[in-house]
Amino acid sequence: MKTSLFWIGAVFGIIAIVGCNEKDKVKTDSAVEELVKEVTPAKEPAAEPSVPAPVSAPAAAQEKKDIPPAYPKVRMTTSMGVIVLELYPDKAPVTVENFLKYVDDGFYNGTIFHRVIRRFMIQGGGFTPQMVQKPTRSPIVNECGPQLRNLRGTIAMARTSQPNSATSQFFINQVDNPFLDFDGPNKPGYAVFGRVIDGMDVVDRIATVATTRLPNGMADVPVEPVVIERVERVR
Repeated sequence: MKTSLFWIGAVFGIIAIVGCNEKDKVKTDSAVEELVKEVTPAKEPAAEPSVPAPVSAPAAAQEKKDIPPAYPKVRMTTSMGVIVLELYPDKAPVTVENFLKYVDDGFYNGTIFHRVIRRFMIQGGGFTPQMVQKPTRSPIVNECGPQLRNLRGTIAMARTSQPNSATSQFFINQVDNPFLDFDGPNKPGYAVFGRVIDGMDVVDRIATVATTRLPNGMADVPVEPVVIERVERVR
């Protein structure tokens, strides 16, 4: 009987010791776990490979709308330096198309800036160095409007007193010229279709050349021709 009681007591003792050790182990492991959380960032579970959700039509349209359009660019090499122009077909489609046709045909190559007025503008695209006017295509509609203003560095179409008379001649504004802008049906203005993005210093130099009046009455003609040697699209 005594022997039996001894073994029963021994078994309960072992259980109690094991139980205490397990409790201590859980407590210790918990403390270590908290310490690890304090000194290192928690690890996030690995993400499952995800399949991109299809883009809805309105979202795709908005994304496309946010991408700026690729505006055509033109390099104008003159006897006084290079001028690079950016054109805006989204605002003046007829004018840009007309100008680029002359560019692609090589029409402007060898023409001059035949009218130069300091602190105003430089005008070209119609005469040879011998002051012979080149034949042109038919006139285009005047696209002048509030969308583009005659600000410094912009390029616009030259015309006669008739609004829809522009052909090949253009001018580059050396300064802001708001009086050339559209201001209602009684003031149609002059159609801007692009701007200088490089070479404005060349425009400023051209604007300072000496000018004269010719026997035929043409005024503000450079004494020494400022030649537009080549005009080409920037690829």
